[in-house]
Amino acid sequence: MIFGQVPNPGEVDFTLPPDAPETARVLSAAKTDQPFEVYIGCAKWNRTELKGFYPRGTKDELSYYATQFNSIELNATFYGMPTWQQVEIWKNKTPDNFKFFPKLTNTISHFKRLIDVKEPVDNFCNAVSNFGEKLGMCFLQLHDNFKPKDFARLEKTLREFPKGVPLGLEVRNSEWFSDAKAKTDYENLLEELGMANIIVDTAGRRDMLHMRLTSPVAFVRFVGANHPSDYTRLDDWTQRIQKWRDQGLQKLYFFVHQNIELESPLLSEHFTLAANKAFDLDLPIPARQPAQKSMLDGD
Repeated sequence: MIFGQVPNPGEVDFTLPPDAPETARVLSAAKTDQPFEVYIGCAKWNRTELKGFYPRGTKDELSYYATQFNSIELNATFYGMPTWQQVEIWKNKTPDNFKFFPKLTNTISHFKRLIDVKEPVDNFCNAVSNFGEKLGMCFLQLHDNFKPKDFARLEKTLREFPKGVPLGLEVRNSEWFSDAKAKTDYENLLEELGMANIIVDTAGRRDMLHMRLTSPVAFVRFVGANHPSDYTRLDDWTQRIQKWRDQGLQKLYFFVHQNIELESPLLSEHFTLAANKAFDLDLPIPARQPAQKSMLDGD
């Protein structure tokens, strides 16, 4: 079963929960007059999964993708340690304002489970640092069964993480959300280190929608359910982010997935149009191709 997928998404209450009480404090303390930085993208640029997104005859998928979006959640780095040479290739295919958000390699998070990982973490950071100004934020996604009992292991990894590389964290085991002490210890650590507490909006795991920001950066991974409600959910997110921006939010990293990656570019288009209007931005709007059909368009 795909993570967070449910058989009947129409039965899920997708209402966004209230903010954690600490969120307003974190945002207020960081409030500045700096322009709002917003990056919106998909999780991959694969032609097969993003069916109909690429014009006929497209020779290089990343190069085209980067004309349509200003960022990518880079999951390719999860499955294999990137080299600086590969990073340079990706970097050189994208325009100056484009940013990459690479996921730490599963050797670190899933196989070694944060045991003796300083060397692979350093190798990863040395490679992705070659993105230069195009490096948005790395993110560490822990295994579903990585529990709060291993908090000391996580704390050691985070405190040793290279200081010049921005990092976001995603925990998945339900105990991180149900155990009040574990939740507080984890959130306080991220806040102390200035790391982002990644929010995941997916149908089957509403506990991951914690709404607790630990820095003035909101890193949201939105997983559509391949259901028309995906669009109203995005509208709700626009309203919540407007509230956060008023409170002091400085940066938004918003990545759109679907359980079956098909309509992600169209969902991204919908959200980008709303963000441009709400925040007076000029983010690129993905061009629709004749083969693309939205759930809202009908047959």
